[in-house]
Amino acid sequence: MMLKLIKLEWKKNNIAKYIRNVVILAAVLCLFLFALCYLGIADSPDSGIPDAAPGNDMISSSIELFTSMAFLVFTGMMLSGFIVSSYNNKTMNLMFLYPIKRHKILVSQMLAVWIFNFTALVATKLLIYGCVLLGSQFMVSSFPLDYNMAEPGFYVQLLVRSIVTVTMGFIALFIGMAMKSSKATIVASFLLILLTQANMGDLTFRDNAVIPVILTVVSLVFAFLSVREAETKDLN
Repeated sequence: MMLKLIKLEWKKNNIAKYIRNVVILAAVLCLFLFALCYLGIADSPDSGIPDAAPGNDMISSSIELFTSMAFLVFTGMMLSGFIVSSYNNKTMNLMFLYPIKRHKILVSQMLAVWIFNFTALVATKLLIYGCVLLGSQFMVSSFPLDYNMAEPGFYVQLLVRSIVTVTMGFIALFIGMAMKSSKATIVASFLLILLTQANMGDLTFRDNAVIPVILTVVSLVFAFLSVREAETKDLN
């Protein structure tokens, strides 16, 4: 049942449009980070060496930072379109007439967004890491390549970081639903970037397992709060 609801949400919201946008986003991120690494766009004009912010002197830090920022906002935009806008334009009223519990409908919408963005984020990261690694065979990188795609630990960390990033979108969703505003959902996503940027872009994520656990738990709490009153909440 849940899988059918998720597929219905993808069809109803024209998932092909989001696939197209993700492909464009992944291509832009890949080109930018490749240029950052090999074309000297991060080099200081005075010293000729990379002028990176503290904690971003390794290429994996920059990859994680920019992909996390982009997909946290993208997740917020999708949650806004799938859920918050449905409340605002009253289409959720029609959905709640189905012989299905309200919380199942909301959970299916949240999962539809989460699964899509998690898959897209993982694929985008693998594309960028692979392109940067391939470029190292022909060019000299401005940043040390501090990862090994042959090690299982690389993929474990990539998956964990992607889970944390996409799940944080539920915090933005809760804020958007509370304020009954699609714009508030997107703005909250930007605020989350400001609040978590240092943790996503420096060594903290790699060296401290507590922070991603805390962020994930907090995000899941907000997800629970978003659907807790779905059965009785007045849609008007």
